[in-house]
Amino acid sequence: MNALVVVPTYNELDNLPLVVAGVLAHQGFRILVVDDGSPDGTGAVADQLAAAHPGRVEVMHRTGPRGLGRSYVDGLRRALQTDAALIFQMDADLSHNPEYLPALAAAAAEFDVVIGSRYLNGVSVVNWPLHRIFLSAFANRYIKGVTRLSPSDCTSGFRCWRREALARIPLDRVASAGYAFLVEMLYRASQNGSRIGEVPIIFVERHQGQSKVSRAVLVESLITPWRLRLRSRG
Repeated sequence: MNALVVVPTYNELDNLPLVVAGVLAHQGFRILVVDDGSPDGTGAVADQLAAAHPGRVEVMHRTGPRGLGRSYVDGLRRALQTDAALIFQMDADLSHNPEYLPALAAAAAEFDVVIGSRYLNGVSVVNWPLHRIFLSAFANRYIKGVTRLSPSDCTSGFRCWRREALARIPLDRVASAGYAFLVEMLYRASQNGSRIGEVPIIFVERHQGQSKVSRAVLVESLITPWRLRLRSRG
């Protein structure tokens, strides 16, 4: 196994050591922490973890405009400069359990992109209020209706890319800054013929810290599917 897990962070001081330990528990897995200038000292903790695990933990300190999409573009670009055959995306808040990493890696033998899906076998989320489940289900139905994407969970941020599939995505042209980045990447992968698969996961709501979803992020998420669809027609 030659896998690199890209994990963006912003104020994940308590969660990051647990995430790193979970990733490194799997042989052949490395982690790239992309810290977005966290004021709580997450970046310093990441540096300590890198010093403790040379060759398996790397840290990128971003100083540009913040945003999940911007962090991932920088992190994924860096990942493509390594020799990793499989490149993962994973949240730092422990909602994505590192125990599922081998299952996603195994499915990558058949698919170019593998999604850790909350909705493949019904609804597999823990500690979400009912309105959050409805909102997420509506978002997925809305996105699939506009873009014609087929996966059951188009908004999951837990993903595994085969290196060559990720390399076909023009990262410099990805426009989404927030969570809409996840939809844009999936849409671009679908448009260029990548095989997209899913494996079931149980998603657990974060225990520490606060959600980074803002009104601007929600607006971008509503607009992005139409922007992608109209662009593909042009």
